Amino acid sequence: MAKAVVNQDACVGCESCVGACPVSAISVDGGKAKVDPDACVECGTCVSTCPVGAISQD
Repeated sequence: MAKAVVNQDACVGCESCVGACPVSAISVDGGKAKVDPDACVECGTCVSTCPVGAISQD
């Protein structure tokens, strides 16, 4: 597994990932999701929750 990464061009700022993240590692800044890599536990929940596929694990 790897840390979650947000494709800023694809993100629509819907905040689905914010509520899904079990460790509150995601916030929305300027209308786009932002992952705190230090808080991310690499669970992948945000990847499967994102309706536009803007989050991946690299």
